[in-house]
Amino acid sequence: MVKVGVVGASGYTGGELLRLLLVHPEVEIARLTSREYAGEYVFRVHPNLRGLTSLKFERPRLEDLVDKCELVFTATPHGVSSKFIPRLLEAGLKIVDLSADFRLKNPEDYPKWYGWSHPHPELLEKAVYGVPELHREEIRGAQLVACPGCMAVASILALAPPAKAGIIDLEKIVLDVKMGSSGAGVKPSRSTHHAERYGVVRPYKPVGHRHTAEVEQELKLVSGGDSVRVAMSAHAVNIVRGILATCHTFLSREIDQAEAWKIYREFYRGEPFIRMVKDRKGVCRLPDPKAVVGSNYCDIGFEIDRHAERLVALSALDNLLKGASGIAVQNMNLVMGFPEDLGLKQPALYPV
Repeated sequence: MVKVGVVGASGYTGGELLRLLLVHPEVEIARLTSREYAGEYVFRVHPNLRGLTSLKFERPRLEDLVDKCELVFTATPHGVSSKFIPRLLEAGLKIVDLSADFRLKNPEDYPKWYGWSHPHPELLEKAVYGVPELHREEIRGAQLVACPGCMAVASILALAPPAKAGIIDLEKIVLDVKMGSSGAGVKPSRSTHHAERYGVVRPYKPVGHRHTAEVEQELKLVSGGDSVRVAMSAHAVNIVRGILATCHTFLSREIDQAEAWKIYREFYRGEPFIRMVKDRKGVCRLPDPKAVVGSNYCDIGFEIDRHAERLVALSALDNLLKGASGIAVQNMNLVMGFPEDLGLKQPALYPV
């Protein structure tokens, strides 16, 4: 039984972490922190957890985390966790960070993509990028795991197999990513409250999305190439949860359906949370976020465009699960030596 803490437990990702951890057979929740809701019952912020816990939020105090926890999840805004994680590491705690603070290996990428200089660049190489399908063995021995961005992991999982196989032009990748409203976080703004957000298909970051850096970083690693160029455009769509990444790539040589199937199946053979979806019957013949909501699965499919010599790779996942809290628990399982799928095998909700 591992004693865990959750820093920033009042947001959407914090709530999903609690939902998973409360029923995890090898977890005891020792500390939950929230500056805004300190002293308040968890179920008053996360009403779906009523009857499952009588825990209350507490003010974040590093000494309490060190005294009571073995592993800490940090679900804080970007730029916050990097200020206190070094002290937790020095105390010997294991960390699963859900923010962007340790995702990028090159410290020069932080001013470019996030607008601030990293206060602890020496820890960036120590952190393991938390995509088990790519870094499983490194995660097993890690003290600090940096969970990926939700749009980034959807795109990376769709593109890693053809990138590794060398069948696509790595300098010409175009990502069209559609995101549900929960991806904007729990704090409302003019563009995210219901009257403005309902019914939209709204381009909100047509160029320069921060997750571009993660996709380029990981595709370079998996392909062994020096140059990867990704163009990402993000859209807000009229769903609460879910991401659909449509990845336009251009073939470097001719392939057929059978070879593409082989590339994907061999890359993801035995993966517990990857499902290939390319069917001739049914409603969901290709990946659809509606079929993964509430689960830790990522559905992946593809089509070959003979006219334009494209491979169109598609992936769908729940941004709060496989895009955040689910993959965080998957990483915790690996770090602690538990079965990787422990507490995560629930099917998606359908219909939603």
